[in-house]
Amino acid sequence: MAIRTRQSQRRRQVLTRERIVETAVELLDEVGADALTVRALTGRLATGPGAIYWHIGNMDELLEAATDAVVATALATRPAQPAEAGGAAGEIRSVALGLFDAITEHPWLAAQLAVQLIRNPWGPVTLRIFESIGRPVRALGVPQGDWFTTTSTLVHYILGATAQTSHGSGDGSVPGSEADRAEFLDTASRAWQELDPDDYPFIRAIAEQMREHDDREQFRSGIDLVLTGITTLHVKGSAPGRLPRPSTA
Repeated sequence: MAIRTRQSQRRRQVLTRERIVETAVELLDEVGADALTVRALTGRLATGPGAIYWHIGNMDELLEAATDAVVATALATRPAQPAEAGGAAGEIRSVALGLFDAITEHPWLAAQLAVQLIRNPWGPVTLRIFESIGRPVRALGVPQGDWFTTTSTLVHYILGATAQTSHGSGDGSVPGSEADRAEFLDTASRAWQELDPDDYPFIRAIAEQMREHDDREQFRSGIDLVLTGITTLHVKGSAPGRLPRPSTA
């Protein structure tokens, strides 16, 4: 009995909230949100469900903690912008690309970010993202009355665009590898090129561009378009289209 008690104490000492969250992220990357269960966690951590619930209230809280942990890491290690694209605009680009790269690495993240933004706007994930975007928006010189709308526009573009281009949904609806993606785009491009030229002249004209486009570069271009609009509309003394164009990170 004494040996069993000492073993249980050691297990509780090793099992921490941080370790549970880290393991949850690993399982989410491997099997997706639908397969993240207490049974899967207890099997991976060699513990019982009671120990899991001691640290994590329920699965919704665990998903929130896992999402926040990945977002925090992404923002702490986000890509550096070149010197000529520094300042507040460069900070926004850096945050955006950090989130884009995180969602590319963790395909389950896009759906969880949408859930947190809609259902839990007072939670840590939403607060972290809005603060990271909102501070440089304020530094751009946007009037205070437009802070919420401007920041929301950026957040919605970032999360919407990354969700659309995230790979590996696990249900077969999104190409999960570079080879799958290339085949998917080739099929779509050929379908566009075969459309009636009188009904779809524009679609036919961009079919080859769609085949060859790079998701990350397209995302960066979208951020630049939004930032150009923000500075043109709100920042005194700015000239349309004068935001510096960063080099590829």
